[in-house]
Amino acid sequence: MVAAAVSTIVPSFASEPIKIGVLEDQSGDFALATSGKVEAIQLATDEINAKGGIAGRPIELVIYDTQSENTRYQEFMRRVLQRDKADVVFAGYSSSEREAYRPIVNQLDGFVFYNNQYEGGVCDGNMVITGAVAEQQISTLIPWMMKTYGKRVYTIAADYSFGWISAEWMKQIVKENGGELVGQELIPLGVSQFSQTIQNIQQAKPDFVVTLLVGNSQSSYFEQASAAQLNLPMASSIGVNQSYEHKRFTPPTLANMHVTTNFIEEIDTPEAKAFVARFREKYPEIPYINQEAENSYLAVYLYKEMVERAKGSTKRADLQKEIAKGDICTDAPEGKVCIDPKSQHVSHSIYLAKVGEDHSISFPAHWDNVQPYWLGQAGCDLTKFDPSTQYSPDNPPPKG
Repeated sequence: MVAAAVSTIVPSFASEPIKIGVLEDQSGDFALATSGKVEAIQLATDEINAKGGIAGRPIELVIYDTQSENTRYQEFMRRVLQRDKADVVFAGYSSSEREAYRPIVNQLDGFVFYNNQYEGGVCDGNMVITGAVAEQQISTLIPWMMKTYGKRVYTIAADYSFGWISAEWMKQIVKENGGELVGQELIPLGVSQFSQTIQNIQQAKPDFVVTLLVGNSQSSYFEQASAAQLNLPMASSIGVNQSYEHKRFTPPTLANMHVTTNFIEEIDTPEAKAFVARFREKYPEIPYINQEAENSYLAVYLYKEMVERAKGSTKRADLQKEIAKGDICTDAPEGKVCIDPKSQHVSHSIYLAKVGEDHSISFPAHWDNVQPYWLGQAGCDLTKFDPSTQYSPDNPPPKG
């Protein structure tokens, strides 16, 4: 059963609440990676309400389980904007989910935070995107991997928009760094058998494999590759940091996996450790605190900052005026993050996490304040024009 849940309002508030709609997959194929997003939003909400709310108004959450289904996003996005009158909506995991609801948000002139790592390219004034993008993750990861392990690269990616565009980025960055893409496969969602793919990789003899696999079914690749003794270094922007495979699978299944991420719970900084402690105090049963949970947590604080800067207004036009000034920032568990006014994407600290033979995590590299630069450089500028579309390396914004 799908139901809406509303957080408890602090009794001392006299003002009308600010409603945040939360559409996230609490069941279905993606729930493993996304259920922590809802808990992170609730944690931030409780912290903010305990300190007086946003501009003196409490936050009220209206939560729906979208069940990892695109049609649920379309149904509940209309409901949360039209019936529930949410001021802002936090919504979506996969790119297909985002693209299913985005036309509805544009039609109803809603305001949405997409708190998920993705392939990049969305230039849409109705959205703020807090997840890391290709120029933050792939552009740091691939040069490091090629320098460390070699320049022959094999990519396997999920066969939908995330995988297609991420594979484009991969091909471009490998070429720019003097490498060779010796193989690329797009794997349909739901596929769980990888024997032929593993044989193809063995024949191609790459120096490392890039895995851009999504969902519980596709994660079976790791166990099958380990059983086949493929023994190649792996690189990913979504492994470990979303579905914590290093915790779920028996060592050494994920050994020598490398992932660029803006947050995982093993990050050993005072801010990250304090966040993990607060999270686990409130939700002791949570299996892992991933980057999407942290993206969702910091999103509530970014929204608070822009509303208070707009003198309490929740109107999208007023909030965009504040975003356009270029200094909407918050101190997140990963470090300071700020919204880029041209693309409405967020800067990030990027950590390279390496999985050991025993599935412990080490951090051989770290990049501070990595900007979501590509869209702005390519021509997206939401301070001047809103095309409400998605671009990619082979389909950039028109110049001028």
